[in-house]
Amino acid sequence: MRVIVLGAGIVGISTAWYLLEEGHEVTVVDRQPDAALETSFANGAQISVSFCEPWASAGAPLKVLKWLARDDSPLLFRPRLDPQQWLWGLRFLAQCHDAAFERNVRQLVALGRYSHESLQELVQRTGIEYQRLQRGILHFFSTPKDFEEGAAAAELMRKYGVDRRVLSREDVLKVEPALAAFGSHIAGGTYTPTDESGDARVFTQQLARRCAQRGARFLYEHDILGIEAGGGEVLGVRVAERRSGRPHTLVADAYVAALGSYTAPLLRPLGVGLAIYPAKGYSATLRLKHPERASVVSLLDDSRKIAISRLGEFVRIAGTAELAGYDTGLDTPTARVRCQALLARYEQLFPGVADLSEPHFWAGLRPSTPSNIPYIGRTRVGRLWVNAGHGTLGWTHGAGSGRALAALMSGQRPALDFGFYGFPTAAASARPWRRAAA
Repeated sequence: MRVIVLGAGIVGISTAWYLLEEGHEVTVVDRQPDAALETSFANGAQISVSFCEPWASAGAPLKVLKWLARDDSPLLFRPRLDPQQWLWGLRFLAQCHDAAFERNVRQLVALGRYSHESLQELVQRTGIEYQRLQRGILHFFSTPKDFEEGAAAAELMRKYGVDRRVLSREDVLKVEPALAAFGSHIAGGTYTPTDESGDARVFTQQLARRCAQRGARFLYEHDILGIEAGGGEVLGVRVAERRSGRPHTLVADAYVAALGSYTAPLLRPLGVGLAIYPAKGYSATLRLKHPERASVVSLLDDSRKIAISRLGEFVRIAGTAELAGYDTGLDTPTARVRCQALLARYEQLFPGVADLSEPHFWAGLRPSTPSNIPYIGRTRVGRLWVNAGHGTLGWTHGAGSGRALAALMSGQRPALDFGFYGFPTAAASARPWRRAAA
């Protein structure tokens, strides 16, 4: 088949790679001049298969209410005159109960494992280097109450075969000695040795180069104006080259929408309603003045809900979520507070280790669903497929999502128990899967 992939982030490029593996002809369209320049650009860098709990839980509504008045809160809800925001919020509340939480965890773990295996195989095959560290992820807690809740969460994850270990303060410092200066403020932690970290932008751009070498066509700096449909199927995609502004229509046998937070508004005129809303996340990338004193294990700071990952001679501090529409600016009072909070926390944890004088701040829109389960599958519109809604787990789930969608588009059933969009579940599907004609 001839396939057009809309979006060149980690999800879109992974989809393109695996479509090429299946023998399809691929064109990738993106408004940026290169791959991974938006949501995949400067994320938390963690491959967090074992730390994938959904935001929606029984205790989430109360936490959100407590955080409403704080500009530096981990999850900030800014009410807007936006019906999509309120509809997303209502759907989020509907997921805030124990049964939904466990159901969603089960799917996220299944996708995470499948994706991690896919990523490892892909890295072994291609040799891509991206500041990869296979040292696990350490989640530390600053109060006994938070530690108790973290230990309970670890027990839940172990039900699904996740090796999340509960650690004392002393064990936390053995895993990451660089936390010694903050050690007296640590109540305990949890640790998964199988998780890892690395630079998603570097990986995605290198994978895009390899896709191009295999014959994929890339249309960078092309705005996507809309999707043309008729007779219940897609007829083409209207795009405009940015330099000339000249619009034209691209035609293929199948189309994949992998535009992160922008997927939902693009598909809404076609009658495809996806519960995806942007959650603005922030990061700061700092040069290390004393690399020998910096952490190597990727960290999760529970009290601030931030991730800290080593990227060679740099460190990435990322986190928080702001439900405030499609703004990615860094100049608002709220944005400045949240950026400075990242620096202040890192200095508190690792005093004098990083150069705070020239931070590289970034904000991106995480395409979040109320359940944290992404949409991977086919839409009700013929020839239109979707791979979006990965929230904070795009880097974790990118390879597996691309591989799974390419398999579905080729008439195969991916080997994981996951609720693919537009398909029956594995247990409910009794009919055989057939390979689609190329």
